[in-house]
Amino acid sequence: MARFFAESFTGHLDRWSPPPPAAGFGVDHWARQLPAYEREFEAGTTARWVILEPAPGEAVVIGTCNYTQIVRGPFRACVLGYQLGRRHEGKGLMHEALAATLAYAFGELRLHRVMANYRPENVRSGRVLERLGFVKEGYAREYLFIDGAWRDHVLTSKTNPAFDAAWLRD
Repeated sequence: MARFFAESFTGHLDRWSPPPPAAGFGVDHWARQLPAYEREFEAGTTARWVILEPAPGEAVVIGTCNYTQIVRGPFRACVLGYQLGRRHEGKGLMHEALAATLAYAFGELRLHRVMANYRPENVRSGRVLERLGFVKEGYAREYLFIDGAWRDHVLTSKTNPAFDAAWLRD
């Protein structure tokens, strides 16, 4: 089993992400969550990935990207969330992970739209989404409870340029 590099997340993501579980992101957290994540994937409501440290040796989880709230029918959309440990920022790892998983979301999952939202102060997150082709669509006041308060968010999305309307019959 991979080890989760929790120390790179401690405090680092507080200003950008909803509060972490009370017990943190240790082995116990993953042992509880992974079976639920597997059921959600099989039900078609989520697709989640972990990002492993690009180094030989023991597998260390340094980040995640999650496609949740997957809706079928005429909407064919989901919400993207992602996080990366502090010491791995600025190396292109999140861009690489999101490019690969977006290809999966648009190809294998046959989604039309992926939505991703970020706090306006999170310039780095805004840049990675822009480089991936996400378009700003709006601004939501008091959108998500983060770091002890309701925080505003920039709303973005990316649509599937190769979407086939025949997929709507799936």
